[in-house]
Amino acid sequence: MRRADPFFQIVQYLRGGRLVTAAMLAGRLEVSERTIYRDIADLQSTGVPIDGEAGIGYIMRSDMRLFGRSIPRCGPCSHGR
Repeated sequence: MRRADPFFQIVQYLRGGRLVTAAMLAGRLEVSERTIYRDIADLQSTGVPIDGEAGIGYIMRSDMRLFGRSIPRCGPCSHGR
């Protein structure tokens, strides 16, 4: 697996607009919660608009942009829930 793959998967889960815990993400991605905390921090440091904190959960703000275009939230979750 490429290093970017888990980042992309985390962003996909967070695009659903619901609060997601590190435990939920860790279970889905089959990694430790510590890995999720580190990956979330890495994503936040690169400007991905993720709000939240350890022990509570994470959510992506709706102002996600890529290449100058807004990234819409996904509708009913279609990525494995």
